[in-house]
Amino acid sequence: MSAALVAVVGAGGWMGLGGGEAGRGGVSGKDGAAHAPQRAAALARLDLPWPQEGQASVEVEGVGSLGSRGGREPVPIASVAKVMTAYVILKAHPLKHGENGPQIEVDQIAAQEALSLSESTAPIRQGQRLSQREHLELLLLPSGNNVARLLARWDAGSQEAFVAKMNRAAAKLGMTRTTYTGASGIEATTRSTADDQLKLARAAMREPALRSIVALRETTIPGVPGTITNTNRLLDKPGVIGLKTGSSTPAGGNLMWAAEVGAGQKRRLVLGVVLGQHDAGPSAGLQAAVEGSGRLIDAVQDKLPAALDGRDDRLVQS
Repeated sequence: MSAALVAVVGAGGWMGLGGGEAGRGGVSGKDGAAHAPQRAAALARLDLPWPQEGQASVEVEGVGSLGSRGGREPVPIASVAKVMTAYVILKAHPLKHGENGPQIEVDQIAAQEALSLSESTAPIRQGQRLSQREHLELLLLPSGNNVARLLARWDAGSQEAFVAKMNRAAAKLGMTRTTYTGASGIEATTRSTADDQLKLARAAMREPALRSIVALRETTIPGVPGTITNTNRLLDKPGVIGLKTGSSTPAGGNLMWAAEVGAGQKRRLVLGVVLGQHDAGPSAGLQAAVEGSGRLIDAVQDKLPAALDGRDDRLVQS
């Protein structure tokens, strides 16, 4: 991570503090060097309500890790894999602010897959032409598996070639315990860890087009029936600005999330990943991942500002 990171979301924006490496407890400011050990200790002792099963990891952009739980054994991640799909697409075909990108024609394969009753798909028709951004919205909001594979073919000629690009991107991000075997995440062989997916979340939120899409609660696309609703119900929570859900029988419920903590110039981006919530099936597991992530966000929003200000005595376990 660079020594200083500044990114903007909305009018106020969020700011990563310079002088430290995310995940290593770095802090900065006029008194950053003097108070770094105390602040690092305060962050390490924050009493966060970690999920009782699966894996979880949380960090504050530019400040450091707030910890992780559940070990480092790779597990299925389901549609959380689509964050990497979108990331690879945008690295190869960047979208500037206000751009929609090239028109992409829906092929016969994607149209046929739209009729599937066994996986999450988007209702697209053969010959339909939608912009790159519209396809990304269908990928990330309703979690269209058929759109994931269509984008893979459009970008790389085949899903297999695209998956190779996904794995190269993962290696470049230092995701050493991650293996992608498909663009959609439906394969149980697509596996990762909460710590690795946190590295991807950090990179994904630096892509303006991706960041703006995952913050949408809903959208409409000409030629696509109805209102398209984001599967990430955590967006109803104040401060939450992304990212992506995932659920399946092998994976359970999973959520990669992004939220803002603080206000004004002290606003900071907090990233988290919760994996492997196996509560009575995929649907209930996803709800457990959403609720568990919500509790983590509540705790961070409540405790982090004072901990960073050095007022940690009332925020940590005695």
